[in-house]
Amino acid sequence: MQLPILESINLMAVLPVLIIAGWACVLLVFDLLIPRSRKHWTAWLALVGLLGAAVALFFQIGHFARLGSEAAFDGMVTVDGFSIFLQVVFVLTAIVGVLLALDYLPRHGIERGEYYVLLLFTTIGMMIMSMAADLIVVFVALELLSIPLYILSGFAGMRETSEEAALKYFLLGAFASSFLVYGIALTYGGTGTTRLTGIAQAVTSDALNLPLTTVGMGLLLVGLGFKVAAVPFHMWTPDVYQGAPTPVTAFMSVGAKAGGFAALIRVLVTAFPAIASEWGTLIAVIAGLTMLLGNIVAISQSNIKRMLAYSSIAHAGYILLAVAAAQRSENASFAIGAVVFYLLAYALTNLGAFTVAIAVERDDGTGTEIDDFAGLGKTRPWMALAMALFMLSLTGMPISGGLVGKVFVFQAALQAVPGDPLLLAVVIIGVLTSVVSAFYYLKVIMVMYMREGEGKAVLPLALKTVLAATAFGTLVLGIIPGPVFQMAQRAMLK
Repeated sequence: MQLPILESINLMAVLPVLIIAGWACVLLVFDLLIPRSRKHWTAWLALVGLLGAAVALFFQIGHFARLGSEAAFDGMVTVDGFSIFLQVVFVLTAIVGVLLALDYLPRHGIERGEYYVLLLFTTIGMMIMSMAADLIVVFVALELLSIPLYILSGFAGMRETSEEAALKYFLLGAFASSFLVYGIALTYGGTGTTRLTGIAQAVTSDALNLPLTTVGMGLLLVGLGFKVAAVPFHMWTPDVYQGAPTPVTAFMSVGAKAGGFAALIRVLVTAFPAIASEWGTLIAVIAGLTMLLGNIVAISQSNIKRMLAYSSIAHAGYILLAVAAAQRSENASFAIGAVVFYLLAYALTNLGAFTVAIAVERDDGTGTEIDDFAGLGKTRPWMALAMALFMLSLTGMPISGGLVGKVFVFQAALQAVPGDPLLLAVVIIGVLTSVVSAFYYLKVIMVMYMREGEGKAVLPLALKTVLAATAFGTLVLGIIPGPVFQMAQRAMLK
């Protein structure tokens, strides 16, 4: 049997992933030599690996600007503007995830070096999902993303809520993965290939088994819908977000969602453009239901982590609205740009909000109720101001990245309305639910500034750095979004 030639493997195209993977394996061994009282060394070493990947991504951006997309591993992986933009989001999220855990883990008595290794491995899964050009790669990347997160969710093993979160996430995640695998099998049976471009060609050919392929596509949507927490595949989200250690929740809420959307967009836009009207209608309906449920149920939440969990569900609906708009080829560039811009804005805002939640949380895991934020406006004015900015951004208020993200998403949907009138109804739902969301987001601001309380918070240097960076990024995206959105629009699938 002839082995693939080196050019078809193209290791340089996946260099950032290789750097993190190699560094994670080395760190796993090196951590054995680090004393238990010095496990923060592992965290700093993990940051070194992530910064190395960031440097490699910087050079890849320049390379992509000159040459365009590249294939690797005999076409099973594609490196293009879409994957590079999202890989930047994933690496930045991982860096923030390490910084959030630096003080949290020892303060809660759960500091172990494998935390950072698991975080690196799940980051690899996210990066590969954004590059996947084959359904088999999608599945492998999804499992690489998910399995470390199952473990990280139960990292605070002495707490029943953490064990419950890990068990629920694992059982439901495995169930969703089975749908994905079955969908891949049926799609292969209907088209004779698992390559995304091959599926697109088969869908337009006479040899297509349309019923089998359609069912396969539906099952693929179930598996990926679970990962992005879309209705009706959202049931795991509130309990897992509340029970998992807060840095894990913050990382998961951004990274896992962006990874799921990366794969969802690649599969739908690349493999099934010929039946875009069918999946566009289905995605639009799911988007409307997701926005309604997420925003309405969030109103009754008193725990900040559960509230942000239902908020995460709602924001998945807004992003799905732009995904539905990508069904029209003439609108795909703007719609995909809106998706990746929204993911970046949401990442900065949500990570910032969880940073404040970590600062307020007590050493025994309590202090995550919204009432625990009372008095923060007096005792920690700058932190309260940053939290107010994040809440306004999630609502979609000026001047914030969240407002601009929603404007782009709604604009993408309205551009597609002539081809799909259903999108107009979903846009109206999106606007109305954004108004509804103001109730529970502004409630946090009201508690911080208008209720008397101790306003206690622990804000070490790492959290201060994350808080300042995320607040600054949220403001920049809200004031001068043009350059970033232009880069997002160039993040097209190749």
